[in-house]
Amino acid sequence: MKAFADLFQQLDATNSTNRKLRAMEDYFRSADPADAAWAVYFLTGRKPKRLVKNRSLAEWACEAAEIPDWLFRECYEAVGDFAESIALLLPAPSEGADEPLHVWVEQRLLPLGKLPEEVQRVQMLDHWRRLDQGQRFVWNKLITGAFRVGVSQRLVVRALAAVADLPAAVVAHRLMGAWEPDAATFSALIAPDEGEADTSRPYPFFLAHPLEAEPESLGERGAWSAEWKWDGIRAQLIRRNGETYIWSRGEELITDRFPELLVDATHLPDGTVLDGEIVVWKDGRVRTFGDLQKRIGRKTVGKKLLADTPAALIAFDLLEADGQDLRERPLSERRERLEQILAPLGDQSRLRISPTLDEPSWTALADARQASRERGVEGLMLKRLDAPYGAGRERGPWWKWKIEPYTVDCVMLYAQGGHGRRAGLYTDYTFGVWHEGELTPFAKAYSGLTDKEILEVDRFIRRNTLERFGPVRRVKPEKVFELAFENIRLSSRHKSGVAVRFPRIARLRPDKKPEQADTLETVRAMIRE
Repeated sequence: MKAFADLFQQLDATNSTNRKLRAMEDYFRSADPADAAWAVYFLTGRKPKRLVKNRSLAEWACEAAEIPDWLFRECYEAVGDFAESIALLLPAPSEGADEPLHVWVEQRLLPLGKLPEEVQRVQMLDHWRRLDQGQRFVWNKLITGAFRVGVSQRLVVRALAAVADLPAAVVAHRLMGAWEPDAATFSALIAPDEGEADTSRPYPFFLAHPLEAEPESLGERGAWSAEWKWDGIRAQLIRRNGETYIWSRGEELITDRFPELLVDATHLPDGTVLDGEIVVWKDGRVRTFGDLQKRIGRKTVGKKLLADTPAALIAFDLLEADGQDLRERPLSERRERLEQILAPLGDQSRLRISPTLDEPSWTALADARQASRERGVEGLMLKRLDAPYGAGRERGPWWKWKIEPYTVDCVMLYAQGGHGRRAGLYTDYTFGVWHEGELTPFAKAYSGLTDKEILEVDRFIRRNTLERFGPVRRVKPEKVFELAFENIRLSSRHKSGVAVRFPRIARLRPDKKPEQADTLETVRAMIRE
């Protein structure tokens, strides 16, 4: 446990990619395979569900530190991180403990969720007594399901590849899908020859960068494929050994949630892997993401929901055919073979091919892009025809050329403190628009400002607070922001009657007075459009 806590501290203390790589390489070379497997599990973003209520943890921390709960709340607000606040407040350990990470996880962490609260209390107080401050911090993070550190999965893959002396693409593929964090898994992960692979395993997803320059900067139009950017769930559909598997980009197996796709998948040749986007497709066109949300999270889908929101997979790449990995082949070849496989299924199939746009020039393509919202898409995808299928987010071969977001001028109404490096600053804001002479809360956002702008807004909040509700401050409605978002829909769950997707701050509007902010009617008109 101590070695993993030390690794966390090293990763958290530097922004240097090379130092992070060296720290992980040193850890993986020396760690017990069972410990290393759990380290990979946590570092790649996997985590157990919340095992103990935060309310209970705070109560027990107050008991151990012999402080009142109001003092804990004040400390938490100042520190900005729940797990760190507890680690800082607890008294020095009375016992030493340097047992392996896998022992702490498997014998102490995972069983906690099934224990009565009083037993949880006894065990947590005992564990805190045995861990130093750094270990407690990591332990608390794992318990609350809030463990994260500044390394990407790609960086973890690079470290493992260096330790194993394997290509990064091989390690990335081995990490895909479901796997158990144990010694055997880690040994297989870094072994020269993996042996028999899991037939359900997907490939690492290839991701695009946003296109911020003019498309002419990419060179000749003829070197690029253009297709619509669908607003759905990115997924791989795998047909191997007579079985079908559907994986989301988040590496979640979602096969049972889309039974209508399984019917058509039986007509695919064995050894086929499609990459595409799951959408709701009804009456000959794609429906909104809001319709698809009705299917997300459902373990079982009833007949009415299937009829109201029928799903389709719009395939845009072929990663495997006849059991052969095609990722190193150029997109032009993969696309041709994709068409050969899907064409026999017919126009009524739920496995559809993503059409390409034939506009001969960038100017003509830009004109076609203007119809994106009318088609229910987010813009265009641009892909080099000679490019292989990569892993992760690589700059150059794939670009997403999204349409301009919706924007609304809003007034800040409430503010709340941030967490992590933003602790001690007010960075989470609630915005309102005008409705019947009053400002109505409309959306929340916390991203989009520079560090300098955050400090400016923080000063405004502290000087213009009208009321405090725990960590939330109500401020004078004087500061105007331009808010951007990707989509908008009606919602009975929100006071304004609307919900927006991916809201973020586009810019401050010091040139506008609060009375010049937009109205709720203006916002609702966007839905009608």
